[in-house]
Amino acid sequence: MNRIFLITGGNIGDRKKSLKVAAALVEKRIGKIIRSSKIYETDAWGIMNQPSFYNQVLIVESDFSANKVMQKILKIEKEMGRIRTIKNAARIIDIDILFFNNETVNKQNLIIPHPEIANRRFVLVALNELVPEMIHPVLKKSIADLLSICKDPLKVAPLPPL
Repeated sequence: MNRIFLITGGNIGDRKKSLKVAAALVEKRIGKIIRSSKIYETDAWGIMNQPSFYNQVLIVESDFSANKVMQKILKIEKEMGRIRTIKNAARIIDIDILFFNNETVNKQNLIIPHPEIANRRFVLVALNELVPEMIHPVLKKSIADLLSICKDPLKVAPLPPL
């Protein structure tokens, strides 16, 4: 059984509903969600003049390979209406693989661990909520340590509970 860390996010339309739909599709098509972070509102990263994002980390157990998970993620994104334009553009949904067990993958269309984890506060805050002691398999630092030295200044705030 593989343990996969995904981050979901979006900043178009009903952001909370999009995360809920994405999680349901992940659970239906990829594997059981065993834990999920709070939903965080995050200033846009990369292209600043766009609406803020809602983001959430999901920990999933799956029998699928990393390549198969990526294929399924792309289908989910497309089905939900994701249209790829320019990098970091506004989008209804984005699903990224952060970690796949403790494995490293370096292929043209798939790099695991996600190469930007240490540079993105919104990723680290959500991961830190779930697994602060987890060691990044490449950087050899805990999530808590990576968060403490992250230079990303963007605001990350948990949504209030319902």
